Amino acid sequence: MPPDNAVNDPDARHDGWKTVARFLPYLWPRENKALRWRIVVAVLLIIAAKATTLALPFFYKRAVDSMTTGGTGLSAVALAFVLAYALGRFTSVLFDQTRNIVFERVGQEATRSLAEDVFARLHQLSLRFHLGRRTGAVTKVVERGTKSIDIMLYFLLFNLAPTIIELGAIAVIFYLHFGLGLVAATAAAVLAYALATQWITEWRTKLREKMNNLDTQAMSRAVDSLLNYETVKYFSAEHREQERYAQATRSYADAAVKSENSLGLLNMTQALIVNLLMAGAMGYTVWGWSQGRFTVGDLVFVNTYLTQLFRPLDMLGTVYRTIRQGLIDMAEMFKLMDTEVEIQDAPGAPALTIQRPSVAFEDVVFGYEPDRTILHGLSFEVPAGSHIAIVGPSGAGKSTIARLLFRFYDPQGGRILIDGQDIREVTQESVRAAIGIVPQDSVLFNDTIGYNIAYGRDGATQADVEAAARSAALMPLIDRLPKRFETEVGERGLKLSGGEKQRVAIARTLVKNPPILLLDEATSALDTRTEQDILATLHKVSENRTSISIAHRLSTVADADTILVLHDGRLAEQGGHADLLRLEGLYAEMWARQAAEDEELSEAAE
Repeated sequence: MPPDNAVNDPDARHDGWKTVARFLPYLWPRENKALRWRIVVAVLLIIAAKATTLALPFFYKRAVDSMTTGGTGLSAVALAFVLAYALGRFTSVLFDQTRNIVFERVGQEATRSLAEDVFARLHQLSLRFHLGRRTGAVTKVVERGTKSIDIMLYFLLFNLAPTIIELGAIAVIFYLHFGLGLVAATAAAVLAYALATQWITEWRTKLREKMNNLDTQAMSRAVDSLLNYETVKYFSAEHREQERYAQATRSYADAAVKSENSLGLLNMTQALIVNLLMAGAMGYTVWGWSQGRFTVGDLVFVNTYLTQLFRPLDMLGTVYRTIRQGLIDMAEMFKLMDTEVEIQDAPGAPALTIQRPSVAFEDVVFGYEPDRTILHGLSFEVPAGSHIAIVGPSGAGKSTIARLLFRFYDPQGGRILIDGQDIREVTQESVRAAIGIVPQDSVLFNDTIGYNIAYGRDGATQADVEAAARSAALMPLIDRLPKRFETEVGERGLKLSGGEKQRVAIARTLVKNPPILLLDEATSALDTRTEQDILATLHKVSENRTSISIAHRLSTVADADTILVLHDGRLAEQGGHADLLRLEGLYAEMWARQAAEDEELSEAAE
């Protein structure tokens, strides 16, 4: 898993042109001939625009020479060359803009395709990856990577490549008209310009990388703080959060100032080299004119060519910086795509087929870290159609069972079976399709109630949504809302109460209609009255399904067919509620403790 500060790792900056080569298949898609033709037309337009631009100084020179030679007939010639010059300038702009129009679809399609691939890859990565990375930092990497593509394409294809063509053409023209001296001087100036730009930009890149890292840190802190808005309010920590964010933004501002100041130094160095060459070339032409070797038109001829050349060369620093930074941003995005997928389907794995939805753990050993084992050879079976409860102290491994069952992780030892099939030997999609979950914290999408319910199954109809809402006892709420199913629930469902969110989660699971139902502390965050209402609904929806309840409050699962008591990742006790109480073991101790706590709360309430 790449660390959040990968941009500061000198070995992780970018892979140079390997990064560009990796992007080329997106730019030249084999399956899309129309886009490839657009690229060909754009290249032809680049050549046409550059050829027109290179012809302009000839028109300018002839117009000036015609005017300085004198004669009434030559005025018409001079005017014709002026008109040709103006027409050539317009034609060059016309070719450039047509090229942009033709190529725009290519750039957007390449960016879209890559962004979709990155998004799909992020969903393939394991829960371990997403728990270890800040969401704000990941989204920032993707944002910078996709934004850099369009800019890089523009500079590589429409600035750098035409400039190289123009340099070669001007070298030939200068050699034919002025000799090798001016060609050598121009080449030396261009080389000095390029080397100075590269040296200063390399220095600036380190500053830029630090600035990017600080920008990511500031963004991730802001996102983290806003996602935990309620927690901030609970602890009156607004000032603390503002200070943490301010510290990050101040560090970013300091780095940005250094980066921009270094840009000023780069611009001054470039301007010095450019103007020295301009002065030397024009001075040489004036000297040649004084010797009778050159005409007045040759002065504007040289001036026009150098001006045309320096216009894109003036942007060489920007081009180099943009390409350099773009490579860094794209490489970081490709690193996300290269992150190893921890949980993968076995080659040729079939889909899970269920006749009798039983669940079994056989000697399962698992730990999130190599030196910290959570489950120690855990074995139990959930017969098809039964209701099993899993209880135990905090840290016993209850929620880990849910994550393993959904195959967010694979155990280091043992097997997990559904209807006798090892879930590692079938597709993950089919495993997850067979299990419905009502979690402790039912996080909803920032959309409508109807959308969140229908999310349970792709293609669910409005009739499916209404039937599920009715079964989840959600209709009294829906009927009270002016927009009914079109009511927005807010980010993470914050506009709904805890009980309302749980009912939406239950309805979503009913739309999925899975044969196995997992209730992971589904009522622990609710008040007693709401808990009882939700429990009644859960008991109803659990009928004719294999259900597993993971619970902290023992009273919510006392009616389970079998209760499994975990302790330190091992099965300590199992049996019915009455049987476990008679054992006077861990379960009986937990029951007595919770009963005493409930009694104390009741007395306090009175």
